[in-house]
Amino acid sequence: MPKLTLDGKEYDTEEMSQEALAQVQSIQFVDSELARVQFNGAALQTAKNAYIRALKTILEEGEIKEDDADIDLPDDLNFD
Repeated sequence: MPKLTLDGKEYDTEEMSQEALAQVQSIQFVDSELARVQFNGAALQTAKNAYIRALKTILEEGEIKEDDADIDLPDDLNFD
């Protein structure tokens, strides 16, 4: 029997009404969306930091030459 703990009180989900189960599903959906947004936010912050570093380099050292901008990636790197 799946249990749900809310404010320290345990509930048996098999005894919940359809309306209550719908609320549980909504909470689970929102939790997963919040996790996704936080992950995307972290990725965007990382990208922003990289752009800031690149801008600083350009302003302090001049334009980046094409040859200097090459990045060597491993052959087994996959993006799915």
